Amino acid sequence: MLRTTTAILTLAMLAGAANAETLRWARAGDSLTLDPHAQNEGPTHTLAHQMYEPLIIRDQTGAFEPALATDWAPKEGDPNVWVFNLRQGVKFHDGADFTAEDVVFSFERAKTETSAMKELLTSIVEVRAVDDHTVEFVTDGPNPILPNNFTNLFIMDKDWTEANGVTAVQDIASGETTYAATNLNGTGPYTLVSREPDVLTVMEANPDYWGAGEFPMGYDRIEYTPIQNAATRVAALLSGEVDFIQDVPVQDLERVSGTDNLTVKTTPQNRTIFFGMNSGAEDLENDSVEGANPLADVRVRQAMNMAINRGAIQQVVMRGQSEPTGVIMPPFVNGWTEALDALPEGDVAAAQALLAEAGYGDGFSIQLDCPNDRYVNDEAICQAAVGMLGQIGITVNLNAQSKAQHFPLIQNGTTDFYMLGWGVPTYDSEYIFNFLAHTKDGERGSWNATGFSNADLDAKIVSLASETDLDARNATVAEIWSTIQDETLYLPIHHQVLNWGMTDAVGTEVSPEDDPKFKHFSVN
Repeated sequence: MLRTTTAILTLAMLAGAANAETLRWARAGDSLTLDPHAQNEGPTHTLAHQMYEPLIIRDQTGAFEPALATDWAPKEGDPNVWVFNLRQGVKFHDGADFTAEDVVFSFERAKTETSAMKELLTSIVEVRAVDDHTVEFVTDGPNPILPNNFTNLFIMDKDWTEANGVTAVQDIASGETTYAATNLNGTGPYTLVSREPDVLTVMEANPDYWGAGEFPMGYDRIEYTPIQNAATRVAALLSGEVDFIQDVPVQDLERVSGTDNLTVKTTPQNRTIFFGMNSGAEDLENDSVEGANPLADVRVRQAMNMAINRGAIQQVVMRGQSEPTGVIMPPFVNGWTEALDALPEGDVAAAQALLAEAGYGDGFSIQLDCPNDRYVNDEAICQAAVGMLGQIGITVNLNAQSKAQHFPLIQNGTTDFYMLGWGVPTYDSEYIFNFLAHTKDGERGSWNATGFSNADLDAKIVSLASETDLDARNATVAEIWSTIQDETLYLPIHHQVLNWGMTDAVGTEVSPEDDPKFKHFSVN
């Protein structure tokens, strides 16, 4: 709270100097790092997008937009190769030229063991520079959706990275920090002025940005303040200390929208909130059952699924600002169907009967790990689930903490029961499968803390990267989802709804990715 107060006071002092070209931006949690390959996490990518760039970007509507690549297509006569033509005349923030060498280096770096982005690149066997402005990606079989995987894959300056000793990706899961975690040299529309993690990050417009004449670039200075406390965040918007917040608390929507000179803009988000369970371990660390794992029994997982009242969470916790779901896939994604999205039957008596059948008629206790600064009402959702699972005899001990402490539990496999939210920037089910369903093997499954492993399912997931018959590919996608649902691998809660609050001067629409790109913002 002290840091939040310090940040607000800092903003208040800056407010007098702010002009129409300064955007003061706040959200609940900060970026976890400036190393662009170290975390595959929304707020981290969002900050990176202001200063780094990928080859391809998604605009505020979710459509593809050329960034550091001007065009891309499969190579004529060789379906195993994608050719990307690079934008010419682009400079890094320190004045160095952007070339194909930087692209090759960045992708090779992003494929390494400590990278959080490697699952997106598993089908790539070689990245080669044809000349300074042409790159070829060679894949293990034709990959018709390869470009979908590149929208959050940021390009670093090879020389800068080597000179600063950060060719290795920061290992966040082990607590490592590096020069790249707090410094950067990108090609993006904004340059880094200063950064104090969890307090204040200041950026200024890049005077040499290649897109300066192509995008509105309405703001020449961005001041970014993470404000975890919801009431403090709203108060900062209402008082004029900030101009734009990404996460208006659902309980304050009417208050903000009813205030003069403020507006709330809403859209469904490409993100689903769910609980994961460690079903693969022989015994659990954080439960009351000795010598056995209750979550290993599918009947226990099914009982937990039936006990969660998603409608009550929608109405009471989310105040209508969510879409309850039965699958961990938002409707934006290829593979989604209404049948998969149907809610599980809520039946406390039937759930209790399933627990008894599995040998847990007297219930058991378990710890639920939950973030308190990442998703909309994340801790409140977990609190609601505690009560619902208690109705069927499962005593849940809630451990809520910052995402900086929460996410390593999942990545290191040291949690038995946890909340996670998953967005799908590729708009394809393969992205979900690679990270959340494939066996955790060093190349895939980095966010699969369930311990679930199925060799047949793994083979089907791998096959998706090279299947060019879209009907056959979609049939395989459906088979994989059928297995995930039958196993009750996860407990889906809802698709998240975005509410951005801003002054009337801020010109933008809400991105379904929840990733404002300030080069698209205008001043009304």
